[in-house]
Amino acid sequence: MLKKILRGLFTIIGLILGYLLGKSALSSDYFAKMFYLANSPVKQFLFLSILTLFFGIILFLISPWINSIIMKTMDYIEKSLQKLPAVEILLGVLGALIGLLISAVFLNLLEKIPVVGTVLAVIVAILMAALGANIAIRKREELMSMFSNIATSVATKRLQGTREKKSKGEHQHAHKGYPKVLDTSVIIDGRIFDICQTGFIEGPLVIPNFVLAELRHIADSSDGLKRTRGRRGLDILNKIQKELNIDVQIYEKDFPNIPEVDAKLLKLSQVLDGKVVTNDYNLNKVAEFQGVPVLNINELANAVKPVVLPGEEMNVQIIKDGKESGQGIAYLDDGTMIVVEGGKKYIGDTKGVVVTSVLQTAAGRMIFARQKGDL
Repeated sequence: MLKKILRGLFTIIGLILGYLLGKSALSSDYFAKMFYLANSPVKQFLFLSILTLFFGIILFLISPWINSIIMKTMDYIEKSLQKLPAVEILLGVLGALIGLLISAVFLNLLEKIPVVGTVLAVIVAILMAALGANIAIRKREELMSMFSNIATSVATKRLQGTREKKSKGEHQHAHKGYPKVLDTSVIIDGRIFDICQTGFIEGPLVIPNFVLAELRHIADSSDGLKRTRGRRGLDILNKIQKELNIDVQIYEKDFPNIPEVDAKLLKLSQVLDGKVVTNDYNLNKVAEFQGVPVLNINELANAVKPVVLPGEEMNVQIIKDGKESGQGIAYLDDGTMIVVEGGKKYIGDTKGVVVTSVLQTAAGRMIFARQKGDL
């Protein structure tokens, strides 16, 4: 395909060349008088047509030979370039361009020289380009080292700038605290008010508008339990705003492209560079997967529960029977469940028990005990 295109191109070039030569010959009075073309438009037209076709045919006939030379030249250049590393090729091109830029200073002066000026200018430009490419390739190690030092210097400055920004951001967070984005479940839970009251949570509490909308929807539910939970959540927010000396911010913007409230919470936390406050186990796991910091109220409650060791004695009130035969269930003040072996027959009584083992689960801690005096 390329050969056909080149052959057609050379034929067109031959036609144009023949036409230009014919026009140049006809413009010469000496040539026109010699061939009796001066006063004969017909002869001039025939002469111009014959010359144009002649050169077109000549170029058409010799184009395969020219194509062969071009293809061999291209193959040679391609093979030669394949042997060179890409760095050398790049440096060679840059060196040649710099050489041409330098030669441009002298070209205007050289072109003014009669007859040979243009030829000299072309020769000087070629020599300067070759010299620039040769110097760049020979000095490639020094040039690569220089570029490497420049790149390292720029990267170091960017890293320092990033560190300064990060340090500045951390310093600001240290004074202001990270924004705490509250989810619906932790507001309804209510313990967030008591935790804020103790001063263990600082920094702005962020209440997203979409969380408020969900609370209002729950508070307006036809289900009595849901309605009570929704109104409790709204009451907790009012108490936090009125009774606590803590910054509470309502975030008005929404994420319309994100349908789920939990996903919106995580996105908002990323936008604000904050932390999600929740007691939702599933949300906690999704946040961990996405790398979003989470403050889980349930984890905090488990962390501050008193440590109970096997062999420790305590008095508990057995309030109901357990799942296994003969078991009784009691609770500590913090809600920790105690399974008492053989305690079913003492439901309603307060008994002294000895802890036998402690089981930590995802839902919390469970204590197993037996009555004093039992083997």
